[in-house]
Amino acid sequence: MSHPRTALSINLNKVALIRNSRVTKIPSVTEFAQICLAAGADGITVHPRPDQRHIRASDCLELASMLEVEFNIEGNPFAPAQPSHQDHVGDYPGFMALVEACRPAQCTLVPDGDAQLTSDHGFDLRKDGDRLRPIIEQLHNYGARVSLFMDPDTQQIPLAKAIGADRIELYTGPYADAYEHGNWQTSWQKYADATKCALDNDLGVNAGHDLNLDNLTDFLRIPGILEVSIGHALTVDALKMGMSNAVQAYQACIHKAFD
Repeated sequence: MSHPRTALSINLNKVALIRNSRVTKIPSVTEFAQICLAAGADGITVHPRPDQRHIRASDCLELASMLEVEFNIEGNPFAPAQPSHQDHVGDYPGFMALVEACRPAQCTLVPDGDAQLTSDHGFDLRKDGDRLRPIIEQLHNYGARVSLFMDPDTQQIPLAKAIGADRIELYTGPYADAYEHGNWQTSWQKYADATKCALDNDLGVNAGHDLNLDNLTDFLRIPGILEVSIGHALTVDALKMGMSNAVQAYQACIHKAFD
């Protein structure tokens, strides 16, 4: 059985983080989105947080107005509106209000909080499933495909389908850590089993977090991964080789997995 080539969505959070280190408009998030797309990216991802530490609500609106490829907004659906404490930064309207205004092709729901440096675990659907069900329905009404950020737990994954999700995004941090330490095959098999479980339950599978030029190709030997979103590692590589070359290097890793 053949599977479509995995799509590469570029997360622009770290571009915004560099900009936010000063009161400036550079680097421009929209300009770097255009650079990524010209270099062959398949989509753009952002993960706005209420404290607007990197991507801001205004960035989401600007990207929504100019993108002609898939736009993926990640975030905690329970995040409320929050006023900005900076005169030059607009208020955060709340995750659901922001999605309603932007109408992205995909929403990836993530159980993170402001105190977290980055996303580091998936949903516990036994705890949050009932709260997520009406949110998923509302996001469908906004025209968005809904993906849930999940650990590779085959006991939990069927619950994602039961509450109406279209896809899951596998949190790949543990795989990346295992790869770095040279004992990745056992971890890889866990993700392969989770992917098969999702496919058996008619769920699409995305993946992301700490994937890089070293570990991506081997990870994508798992059949059926529809999309990877990559930001931090790609931005670091872009500092060395340029953004266009970095995007093309990641696409080469993806293509290698399908050779």
